[in-house]
Amino acid sequence: MSLDNYIFKAHPGQSGSPLVFAFHGTGGDENQFFGLVRDLLPDAGIISPRGDVSEHGAARFFRRKAEGVYDMEDLAVRTNKMAAFIRAHKQQAAPSKVIGIGYSNGANILASVLMDDPDLFDQAILMHPLVPWTPRDISALSKLQILVTAGRNDPICPVPLTSGLADYFKRQGSDIALDWHEGGHELRNSEIEAVRCFLQRE
Repeated sequence: MSLDNYIFKAHPGQSGSPLVFAFHGTGGDENQFFGLVRDLLPDAGIISPRGDVSEHGAARFFRRKAEGVYDMEDLAVRTNKMAAFIRAHKQQAAPSKVIGIGYSNGANILASVLMDDPDLFDQAILMHPLVPWTPRDISALSKLQILVTAGRNDPICPVPLTSGLADYFKRQGSDIALDWHEGGHELRNSEIEAVRCFLQRE
């Protein structure tokens, strides 16, 4: 069943609350952002899957050929699998809205799912995403609220690609916010505060 496509950690939300899907970075697992989401949205349901691809023992959500060079065929297969997983849990929970939050590799699979099936989400938080391909225009992205957070000195996610991704969402009509810090690929407290403010929006 699609509900069991991944090993995952779950927390049942209160009736009528949001459902949050949390996606870890390379080498993380289902626990990486579980506590953060519970702190930010204590009433929400949470589904936090573990990536099912191993890169030298580090869990990921899709394969890559080198740093920043994705196996696009594998990404397509993994995106379809993840979309089915999300859809199944969304149908089961019947939440008030669906939020995705992902960091690094988790942000990348989330972005790919957004571009494959925008109707699965209402809000998305992409922390240090890297989308090194040219996405097609997707008018359905216009209904989404999206936050992108990034470091201006990130050696993994170059500033031009991050800015280009934000510009892409803007062209699609998404309600897009971009929050920078002066560091690299690490998460900083200012990002968490930006996420908190984003989630408090109506």
